[in-house]
Amino acid sequence: MKGQLVLLYFIALTIPVLLGITAWQSSRYAALERQVGQLEVDQVEWIENNKSLIAGIAVLSSPGRIEKIAKNELGLSKIHPENVLQIRIEGSKSLDG
Repeated sequence: MKGQLVLLYFIALTIPVLLGITAWQSSRYAALERQVGQLEVDQVEWIENNKSLIAGIAVLSSPGRIEKIAKNELGLSKIHPENVLQIRIEGSKSLDG
């Protein structure tokens, strides 16, 4: 009889503890779920920002833009291959390897 009473008290005390643990885990899960959601939003923003930066790099490094800057701002012009003079110094290593 006494053993059954102890078991009953144990069960009666265990139930609120288990409910408390369940509530704590539930609130922790909800907080982690919110954090994951925010991280997903941040990830999308970073991806869009990277796409924008990559597009900017493509525009800024386009050959047409570089040629325009070279001509208009720096006063440079393309040189024709027949106007190139190559000088070779005997005894030195070639640039070709």
